[in-house]
Amino acid sequence: MRLLKVGAATLNQTPLDWANNQSNILSAIQEARKQKVSILCLPELCITGYGCEDTFLSPSVLRTSLEIVKEIVPASKNLIVNVGLPIRHKNAILNTACLLCDGKIAGFTAKRYLARSGIHYEPRWFKGWPKGKKAELNLDGSVYHLGDVHFDCGGIRIGFEICEDAWVADRPGRHLFLDGVDVIMNPSASHFAFGKQAIRERFVLEASRAFGVTYLYSNMLGNEAGRAIYDGGAMIASSGRLDAVTDRFSFKSYEVATATIDLDQTRLDQSVSANPSETSRESASDCISTNFQYPKVPVSRVESKVITWEHIDRLKEEEFSRAVSLGLFDYLRKSQSKGFVVSLSGGADSSAVTCLVAIMVGLAVKQLGIDGFKNRLGYIQDLTAKDTRGLIKQLLTCVYQSTRNSSETTKTSAAGLAFAIGAEFLEFDVDPLVENYQEIVATSLGRKLTWESDDISLQNIQARVRSPGVWLVANLKQSLLLSTSNRSEAAVGYATMDGDTSGGLSPIAGIDKAFLCRWLLWVEKKGPTGLKSFSALGPVNNQEPSAELRPKEHRQTDEADLMPYPLLDAIERAAIRDKKDPLEIFSLVELRFPEYEPKQLARWIKRFFVLWSRNQWKRERYAPSFHLDDENLDPKTWCRFPILSGGFKRELKELDKFIND
Repeated sequence: MRLLKVGAATLNQTPLDWANNQSNILSAIQEARKQKVSILCLPELCITGYGCEDTFLSPSVLRTSLEIVKEIVPASKNLIVNVGLPIRHKNAILNTACLLCDGKIAGFTAKRYLARSGIHYEPRWFKGWPKGKKAELNLDGSVYHLGDVHFDCGGIRIGFEICEDAWVADRPGRHLFLDGVDVIMNPSASHFAFGKQAIRERFVLEASRAFGVTYLYSNMLGNEAGRAIYDGGAMIASSGRLDAVTDRFSFKSYEVATATIDLDQTRLDQSVSANPSETSRESASDCISTNFQYPKVPVSRVESKVITWEHIDRLKEEEFSRAVSLGLFDYLRKSQSKGFVVSLSGGADSSAVTCLVAIMVGLAVKQLGIDGFKNRLGYIQDLTAKDTRGLIKQLLTCVYQSTRNSSETTKTSAAGLAFAIGAEFLEFDVDPLVENYQEIVATSLGRKLTWESDDISLQNIQARVRSPGVWLVANLKQSLLLSTSNRSEAAVGYATMDGDTSGGLSPIAGIDKAFLCRWLLWVEKKGPTGLKSFSALGPVNNQEPSAELRPKEHRQTDEADLMPYPLLDAIERAAIRDKKDPLEIFSLVELRFPEYEPKQLARWIKRFFVLWSRNQWKRERYAPSFHLDDENLDPKTWCRFPILSGGFKRELKELDKFIND
C-alpha cells in the first residue's frame, strides 16, 4: 500500500483583513503539519476573503495579495498546500488557486466557471479561464505556469476544481480524470442555504467515485462579509466513500479534517473505471512537475474509513438556529459591537430575534467554553460573566415600549422571556410621546386626527416613536440594534420605515413568518441540539400575531390586515421565486387552499401584487440581512425589482372575472 495523509480545512476569513486571514491560514497549516498531513486544501480566495466586492479591482489589493502569498510560502516547507487569491494577467483579473510545494510556488490554476447567479457576481470582477489554455505569469522576475494546468508533485498528480467548477455539467474533473490525476482539490466559498450540504456531499462523493480520485473539498466558515454565512463542512472522499468531515457552523477560526488514503487503491479504482477509448486521447491539460518527498505513513496509523455522524443539523429548524447564531456571533465581533439591543414587543418576530441571540451564546459557549467565548470577543474588556446566563445579561438588552394599545399579554410575554434567558429588560411608556406628536400635527393641520380617516398614519407614528429611545439605548451601550421584520412583511411592506425596521442588522428578514411561527414552537418544545428548550415562549406562541397599533376594541391581527401567512408565503414564492403571473398563481393556490372561496383568493392575490409593487422602496432601505435560502428578497444581493413600475395592472385585471363572478 502507498499511504498518504491529506487534509481539508475551513477558515473564518474577513475581506481585506490581511493579518487575520494570514494568521488563520498559518494556523491551519500548522495544525495540518502536527497531524503529519502531506497535502492540504484551503478555501477559495482565502488570502483576500471572498466578499471583497469591487475592491477586487484595486491594484493595491492585487499587490498586497501577492505579498501575503510570499510571506506564507516558507510555511509550506515539507508540505503541499493551496492558497486562493486574485491575479491580474493581461489586464484581466483571475480567481486563482496557487499551489505551494515544499517552500516554493509551483504554479496557478485559474477558475474556469464563474458564479453569476443569486448572490454571486463574480463576472463583475473576474474573467473565466478558457478550457485547455496555459500561459506564463511573470511575478517579480520569476515565471510561473498559469491556467488550465495540473501538477505532478513527486509522482502524485494534483488538479483543481474551484468551487463553481464542480457545479456545472462539463466540470474540469472529467478532464483531470483523463490526465490520470490522483487528487482533486476543491477550494470553495460556498454560502449556506437550507439543505445545501447534501448537494455538496453528492458532487464530492460522485467525483471521487466516477473519477477514481481522492477529493479534497474546503470551504469558508462563518459570517465573512455581513450577509452570506458560510457553514464550513470540509470533506475528504476517496472512491465514492466519505473519509473525513469538519464540523459545520463552527465558532472557531479554522477547522481541519484529515484522512489517510491508500493511493494504490484509488489508482486501481480509476483504472477499472477508465474507458480505453477516452484514456488513449492526449492529456486534457498541461502538467507542471515539481519534486516532493512524501513522508511514509505506517500502516498501523491508518485511520478507520468509517465516518459516522448524525444528520441532526439537516433539520431546517436546526440549520436556521445554527446559521443565524453563527452569523450574529461573527457580525458582533467583526463590527466591534459590545452587544445587541432588541425592541422586544412580546410578539413572534422580536421574540425570535431575542431567542436567536440567546441560542448564539449557548451554542458558542458549548463549543468554545466560557474562556474561549471571551477570547473570541476579547475587544469587550468588561466581559466578566462566569456562565452562559451572565454572558447573555451582558450582551443582550431587551426594551418593551408600550402605548395605550399594548396588551398586558404582550408585556407579560416580553418580560417573561427576557427574565427566562437572563437578558437585561427595560420598559418604556411611549404613549405621552405619541400623544404629543399627534397634538402637534393636529394643531398645525387644524383638524382632529381620527382612526376613521387616519388609520395608517396613527399606526405608523406609534411604531416610529419607539425608534429613537431604543436607538439611544444601543448607542449608550455601544451595541448593535437588531431589526425585527421578517421576509413576509418585507414582501408586502407590512412594516414601518424608521419604526420596526430600525436597526443595523435584520437577522430574520430572510425568513418567512409561517416558518418563524413553527420554529418558535420547536424552540419552546425541543430547542437546538445540546441546549435546553425555551418554555417561556409559551405565552408568545399562544397569541395571534398582532402589531397592536390600533385601539384594543379593533382586535387587530396581522392576518386580518393582510391574509393568512401560509397563503401569503405561497403567493410570494410563486410570484417572486418562480416568476408566475397572477392568473397562474390563482390556479395554483385554488388547488392548494380549497378552504378559501375563489373570490377571496383573487382579492388576496391582487393585494399581494399591489403591495409588492408599492413597497419596493422599503425593501431597498432594510438593514443588511442574512442570506438563508434561494427565496431572498434582498434587492442588493438577490431579488432586483424596480422602485417605480406599472404595478401589474394589466395582469391583475384578469382576476376581476373571479372577483365579480
